[in-house]
Amino acid sequence: MTNGTTGGSASRSPLRAARLGPADVVRLGGTGLRTRPLRVFLSALGIAIGVAAMIAVVGISGSGQAEVDRKLDALGTNLLRVAPGETLGGDEAKLPPESVAMIRRVPPVQQVAATGATGVSVYRNERISAGRTGSLTVHAAGEGLLPAVGGHVRRGRWLDDATDKYPAVVLGATAAQRLDVYTPGTRVWLGGRWFSLVGVLDPVPLAPELDSAALVGWPAAKTYLRFDGHPSTVYVRAEDSQVTSVRAVLAATANPQKPGEVKISRPSDALAAREATESALTGLLLGLGGVALLVGGVGVGNTMVISVLERRPEIGLRRALGATKGQIRTQFVTESLLLSLIGGLGGTVLGTLITAGYALSRDWPTVVPVWASAAGIGSTLLIGMIAGLYPAVRASRLAPTEALSGT
Repeated sequence: MTNGTTGGSASRSPLRAARLGPADVVRLGGTGLRTRPLRVFLSALGIAIGVAAMIAVVGISGSGQAEVDRKLDALGTNLLRVAPGETLGGDEAKLPPESVAMIRRVPPVQQVAATGATGVSVYRNERISAGRTGSLTVHAAGEGLLPAVGGHVRRGRWLDDATDKYPAVVLGATAAQRLDVYTPGTRVWLGGRWFSLVGVLDPVPLAPELDSAALVGWPAAKTYLRFDGHPSTVYVRAEDSQVTSVRAVLAATANPQKPGEVKISRPSDALAAREATESALTGLLLGLGGVALLVGGVGVGNTMVISVLERRPEIGLRRALGATKGQIRTQFVTESLLLSLIGGLGGTVLGTLITAGYALSRDWPTVVPVWASAAGIGSTLLIGMIAGLYPAVRASRLAPTEALSGT
């Protein structure tokens, strides 16, 4: 008898709740969503609107910032000018002929080009009196001048290896108008000899002094106009983030022996405008994005609390069948996460479409940062988990009899 009793007692073991795998947890959490499709749709729509608002704010602001950057780039935010100053005696100084090559060695410098004043004048023909210059100047043009100042050729072509050694000239927009010369191949009287026109420029907003200038090749200026080879203006393009640093070393680089005789233009006001715009837009994005996510989190929390209240009998039945408190919490947290994920994905797509439509209507570049989409979905999941945690804990604390009675 003793052995039988002992054997019977040993064969009994306490009942344990079945363990739920990840797939079971997801399936269980999705069951609550499938049984209430209309409420899930409306709740997910609220979350999606919040996320879409954040994505749209970030995307539209980012697109607007890209458009501002594009316009500010046209203003030459990274363009510096190096020019000769005055000597100690008050006379005009000169930049060394090798200053362009020395500036080009500065690492953050992207482009360097120069012009040099020749001191001669240009006329429509040789019969024009010497005093009637029309305020036009003649400059030697260094290699790469046009891309450095953002200039474009309206007619003809720019000076190249085939023309910069010969008596060829390119006229600025104002110079061509005053001389009434537009057709390549026409001759103009320049420095006491004929030069052939090879091109006419569009107006150059970044270097308006070139509009009223006649530009000849650097070698041709030395050969035909007795140009001394000293630059009168050096145009320097630097990396946007390094403009101030480059400006600090330009004087000593251009004229190491007499840096005090070098004038450097300060960074463009457009660069300060860009920095201020970026700062203001960043603050706007953070503020509005945070509000949108908060609204989405409140929606998730409200939905889950109502879900717990409506599903008390279900919770009591599951507890009576052996479900643990942890499994109840996991079920409702998973349901909250799935609801947030659906809303987050839908909001990301909706926000991207809104951004693209608005940007196209304004002829802006469409910019939707990847970090914004990832942050929108990730933040929504985090807020969804936090918002669903209280209802989940509340559901797990319901006693089976209390839940089944509906009290």
